[in-house]
Amino acid sequence: MLELRHLRTLVTLREADSLVEASERLHLTQSALSHQMKDLEQRLGTPLFVRKTRPVQFTSAGLRLLRLADNLLPQVRQAERDLQRLAGGQAGRLHMAIECHSCFQWLMPTIDQFRNVWPEVEVDFASGHFFAPLPALARAELDLVITSDPQDIAGLSYVPLFTYEAVLAIGNQHPLAARPFIEPQDLADQTLICYPVERDRLDIFTRFLDPAGVEPAAVRNAELTIMMMQLVASGRGVCCLPNWGMSEYVQRGYVSARRLGREGLFGTLYAAVREDMLEMPYMQDFLLTAKDISFATLEGVSARNPGAGVTS
Repeated sequence: MLELRHLRTLVTLREADSLVEASERLHLTQSALSHQMKDLEQRLGTPLFVRKTRPVQFTSAGLRLLRLADNLLPQVRQAERDLQRLAGGQAGRLHMAIECHSCFQWLMPTIDQFRNVWPEVEVDFASGHFFAPLPALARAELDLVITSDPQDIAGLSYVPLFTYEAVLAIGNQHPLAARPFIEPQDLADQTLICYPVERDRLDIFTRFLDPAGVEPAAVRNAELTIMMMQLVASGRGVCCLPNWGMSEYVQRGYVSARRLGREGLFGTLYAAVREDMLEMPYMQDFLLTAKDISFATLEGVSARNPGAGVTS
C-alpha cells in the first residue's frame, strides 16, 4: 500500500513551494503527481495535505508520514550505499573549496561520516577565500564548492543545501538592541566587521547597504567567527552572519541578533558541482549526507528555497 516513492514524494512536497515545483523536481507531470497523491489518499482513507496552499500545508496524517520518511529514508540510503560499495566503483576524488567561514560546524561531521562510508574516495579541501574556486571547479581542479554566491558558468550545477537568514550581531548594550529590526541607515555610523573577502561577495553590502546608498562608518576584517563575536560583545562594531552561525553566542547571552530589514535578509547555501560528476554515487551520497547533518545540527535553517532546484 505505502511505497518508498510515496514517502519521497511527500518529502519533496515539503521542500518545494508548490505542486508544480515538486513535479519538476520529481520529473513527473503535475497530473501524474496529483494522481499519485490522490491514489495514496484513497488507499489510506484520509487527505495528506491541503490543496491550493503555498507552501504546501500537511494534515496530521501527512505529518505522520513525513516523520516516517525522516526516519526511514536515511536508512534506505544507507542500505543503498552499502550495495553500491559491494558493486564496486568506490574509488574517486572529492576535492572541495568552502566559500563560507562558518561552514565547518556541519561540514566536518559530514566529511567524517562520508569517509567512513567511502574510504577509497580521496577527500581534500582548501579555503575558498583567496582564489576563485568556481572557475577552478569548471577547470576540474576542484570537484565541489560550497558557496552562497552561484555564478553562471557553463558546465556547473548548483544544488541547494539549505536556506538561512542573515542577521546582524550587536552588543547587548548597543543602542540598536532596542530596535525590532535594522534599517540600512542605522549602520551609517557603525563599524562593520566582516570576513576578509571582497565586498561584492557579501550580502550585507550587495543586498542591504548598497541598494540603499549607505556606507558604514568603517569596515574591519576578522577571519574567525569567534573573533568577530568577541569584537561585537566588547562594543567594537557589528557584524552580519547567518543565523545558525551565531545561534550559540546568542543563546549564551554573549551578543544579541536583529533582523536586517522588516522582512529579513535570506540566502541559500549551495553545493556547486560539475555536471559530469553530479550523478556519481559518492557525490550524491555526500550531498544527501550534508543535507541530513546540516538540518540535524543547525538551528534556523530551512529547506524552503524560492525558485529552488538544481540549476546550471
